[in-house]
Amino acid sequence: MNEQIPVVRDVDGGTARLMPDVDRERAWLLTVDDAPQSYVDLDEPTHLEFEYARRLAHVLDGAADEGAPLDVLHLGGGALTLPRYVAATRPGSRQDVVEADRGLLELVSEHLPLPEDAGVTVHGADARAWLEAAPAASVDVLVADVFGGSRVPAHLTSAEYATAARRALRPGGLYAANLADGAPFAFLRSQLATFATVFPELALIAEPAVLRGRRFGNAVLVASDREIDTARLARRAAADAFPARVEHGAALDRFRAGARPVGDTDAVPSPVPPAGAFSVG
Repeated sequence: MNEQIPVVRDVDGGTARLMPDVDRERAWLLTVDDAPQSYVDLDEPTHLEFEYARRLAHVLDGAADEGAPLDVLHLGGGALTLPRYVAATRPGSRQDVVEADRGLLELVSEHLPLPEDAGVTVHGADARAWLEAAPAASVDVLVADVFGGSRVPAHLTSAEYATAARRALRPGGLYAANLADGAPFAFLRSQLATFATVFPELALIAEPAVLRGRRFGNAVLVASDREIDTARLARRAAADAFPARVEHGAALDRFRAGARPVGDTDAVPSPVPPAGAFSVG
């Protein structure tokens, strides 16, 4: 076995590092300015190391019958972990990935190339601009995992953005976003209020410790114009190594009670994570 060596390169968003996993022969951790961004196992694309990635995968798994191809739009690329997962679990899927950091795209393309038959097209562009130009009713699932550093950019949090997301989705389609917040959840609650103005059905997947305000962490927002299979999501999330809970309905209404939706004029990025919240090692 050839020894893998770390790769360090300046990209548009900072200093990117690809670090080999000593326990898995062709697995890599991608960080940007020391914040973990992606984990990829080139030999086993269905292996998802990060909890939030598994929760996004649970949404993708329930979007259609097992193995059925999907049209998926990914806002935010990283090391293309979830596009690789969909290509492996749903052969024949058509996927577009929009990533603004072209330097990062070059790094990933060079060191972690996609299989030729993956059906994934990568675009170096701003996520909001691409979404607004996308054909209406063109995707089955829209996955948003966009972080500028460790924060979700403000222009991807507004009601106008949510409206563009619903427009791009087919009837019955699913929107899933990786967000991050901690108590008192001003950002997360406002996101729920904002998306509730556009989508009639919402759910939230997060670890109980995060929902109880004991620590800062990730939460996956799920939105649709149809009823979300929260029972199935809850079973999957509860079976993870780090179990998560699915909030929906009245419980979610109570969680966001009093929060106001935000538009482009008053939207703000997600909060700065506390020191060590997403560090490596």
